[in-house]
Amino acid sequence: MVQAWFMDNETTDQRLEHHRNPPEFISLEDLFKKTGVEYFKLNVDTFATDGVLDKLKAERGYTYEDEMVCSKECLPNYEEKIKSFFTEHLHTDEEIRFVLDGSGYFDVRDASDQWIRIAVSAGDMIVIPRGIYHRFTLDTKNYIKAKRFFIGEPVWLPYNRPADDLDCRKEYVEKLNKGFVAPAC
Repeated sequence: MVQAWFMDNETTDQRLEHHRNPPEFISLEDLFKKTGVEYFKLNVDTFATDGVLDKLKAERGYTYEDEMVCSKECLPNYEEKIKSFFTEHLHTDEEIRFVLDGSGYFDVRDASDQWIRIAVSAGDMIVIPRGIYHRFTLDTKNYIKAKRFFIGEPVWLPYNRPADDLDCRKEYVEKLNKGFVAPAC
């Protein structure tokens, strides 16, 4: 099960947990309320046949998907890539990841500009809203395999902070100020 917590301000190895002392966890419900990040738990053994992922894709309009593996063995210029993923940025589209194997961290900013770390592993699917400042890193296992989903043609263009003038950022901040509302099921 995914866990989320407020991070410390240490600048040591980004792949460590970086808990505050004492640790300050945040529930998935509060994570959504504070950031708009959505979480879904899928079965990695049955997702291809159980219809759960297909239903999510149809409801959310995901029309394109691919798989990526991030590890020292599979990613050219591994150390440089990991550092670039960890640079604070936003996207003009949602970032959707379904972890098939391995583990890692997505860090997102809340309204107070504090980092919240989200630990993901096999079966976890998260949707990071467009316009939110975030970053990604592997954990100390240095391996993750995930599906990526897109609406229409895949766009994966990061806009490094500051990018407050982008429409998607302005829209996100407006939602952040009003409060996030879960879609009715």
